[in-house]
Amino acid sequence: MDSTLHQNDISDIIAADRAHVWHHLIQHKPFETVDPRIMVEGKGMRVWDAAGKEHLDAVSGGVWTVNVGYGRESIADAVRDQLIKLNYFAGSAGSIPGARFAQRLIEKMPGMSRVYYSNSGSEANEKVFKMVRQISARHHGGRKSKILYRERDYHGTTITALSAGGQPQRNALYGPFTPGFVEVPHCLEYRAQWDVADYGRRAADAIEEVILREGPDTIGAICLEPVTAGGGVITPPDGYWDRVQEICRKHNILIHIDEVVCGVGRTGEWFGYQHYGIKPDFVTMAKGVASGYAAISCTVTTEAVFEQFKDDAADPLSYFRDISTFGGCTSGPAAALENMRIIEDEGLLANTLAMGDRLMANLHALMDKHAVVGEVRGKGLFCGAELVADRSTREPVAEKLAQAVVADCMAQGVIIGVTNRSIAGFNNTLCLSPALIATPDDIDQITGAIDGALGRVFA
Repeated sequence: MDSTLHQNDISDIIAADRAHVWHHLIQHKPFETVDPRIMVEGKGMRVWDAAGKEHLDAVSGGVWTVNVGYGRESIADAVRDQLIKLNYFAGSAGSIPGARFAQRLIEKMPGMSRVYYSNSGSEANEKVFKMVRQISARHHGGRKSKILYRERDYHGTTITALSAGGQPQRNALYGPFTPGFVEVPHCLEYRAQWDVADYGRRAADAIEEVILREGPDTIGAICLEPVTAGGGVITPPDGYWDRVQEICRKHNILIHIDEVVCGVGRTGEWFGYQHYGIKPDFVTMAKGVASGYAAISCTVTTEAVFEQFKDDAADPLSYFRDISTFGGCTSGPAAALENMRIIEDEGLLANTLAMGDRLMANLHALMDKHAVVGEVRGKGLFCGAELVADRSTREPVAEKLAQAVVADCMAQGVIIGVTNRSIAGFNNTLCLSPALIATPDDIDQITGAIDGALGRVFA
């Protein structure tokens, strides 16, 4: 921790924070009597708080973002150099880092061809929703405007992104929502909705049932996470994605893959959908694109989608009449280029697969030791452990007990996550997403902390 940050300075900062900062995702009433947590420094996999306590970060900045770890001077240098040369120009014009990163990104995404820049995952997803609606208006006579989304998936925090959100607690109190969004069932086999042998295919068939109920000619797109994140770290059952893709092509429904969490290495491939042979029409990404060193998100499309927005140059409404102010910041693609170089040069995709295998093996060992662990799930360095009060009935543990495990790990100096404010009664899955630079010792320390916490909380 930087020794220049003296305790008096930190005390002033804490006072200013308590008086003026409105934090994300947290109830502030306790801050009337206790200090808010303030992080002051990060290096590699570790962060230090205002009290000087060191923490091993197993959630990459709290929300699955800092993929290449903290303290990367080369990314900071790339951003600084670009800001001095040209910090910003509206996205109606191009920039050197914007063009270079788009080219490098498309090289990783066979079948895709166009990159639209904005500055958050919510915004990237809304761009797709607007594109689908404009395609509906101009090419389908206003039909095919509905957008399907999946129970337990999450696509952002704006009102329209929440309209496509399958987590009722995140949506609570924020309606009325944008019309035309239709939910399809989740695919979590552990919480099975059908008693069948081929669960993946059955879960996908449930999507077609919704399509037939609504009318195929009314549905323009389906928006899905490749691996559900905040809804419980849900990896799809075998056969699921093959059948989903078959259904969508049959009914002329565009496929939108939300890679805001899974994208840029988190699962051991550049993108989560690449594990499953999916050929998407839209791919959105944000968090890991620049590992949090600059704000950037991307909406990536096929050329076939792009062509529908320039088919009639004489029509003043034919192009995509949208702008993201901070999509014109050059710091984002500058950081993203260096972030991508680091992942390639340091072999972080391979490391993610290897450390992901170790993490899953350790979690399975915890499952053997602790009856409270009902199931472990994951892909690469994106893993979860669902906690249950009874393995035979799969009754979820009380939310406060899952949160107690997180608090115990924090006291040990290890930061893990848990599903919360998502699905009432099912906020019971521990969430792990350490940086792609994780070592075997890091993985063992993370699961060792969970082991100790489970032993104490459920003694």
